[in-house]
Amino acid sequence: MQKSVFRFLSRHPDAVELEDDTYLLRLPRYSDFNQWHRLRAESRRFLEPWEPTWRHDELTEGAYRARIIRGKQEYNSGQAIPLFIFLKENMTLVGGITIGYIRRGAAQSCMIGYWMGERYSGQGHMFAALRLVIPYIFSGLELHRIEAACIPDNERSMRLLEKAGFQREGHLRGYLKINGQWRDHVMFSRLAADANPNRSYDQR
Repeated sequence: MQKSVFRFLSRHPDAVELEDDTYLLRLPRYSDFNQWHRLRAESRRFLEPWEPTWRHDELTEGAYRARIIRGKQEYNSGQAIPLFIFLKENMTLVGGITIGYIRRGAAQSCMIGYWMGERYSGQGHMFAALRLVIPYIFSGLELHRIEAACIPDNERSMRLLEKAGFQREGHLRGYLKINGQWRDHVMFSRLAADANPNRSYDQR
């Protein structure tokens, strides 16, 4: 298997684990299937309006295993880092965040995407995950720019990004196919040269 390019850019040579006193973010494992299946199944109506169309076998164990294999391949090739978000106290899975479309060379950028289980939404968990992910992207991966795109109707996600220090850049027509339809998106970005990441994380 090809060695990960991240072993030269991260404090964690073989596996990414980001944590604080409350949260642990790590790569998904086969053993996470039951928690993942339960959370995604109960949150389906909540998540579907914001995600690509779910396949007929979306929640099967086979599809999950294929997802894990693809995630490992993308991680090892330096293309993406898929992370699950856990509450450390009882290792409860609450959602996921992916550092994807990693581009090196002149770009030195990536795009983040995320999802949160319905029962855990609106409780600050994703904001806390961003507090861990953003410094890792800039300092650990040494990237210059983070991008994120939101459907204009997703006001909660746009408020989250703005709170985390992202700037709104513009409107993208027909950017991604979401829930069976090509949807416009609003593009956000944050640069390594922006204000100190820790400053924007302060809860006010």
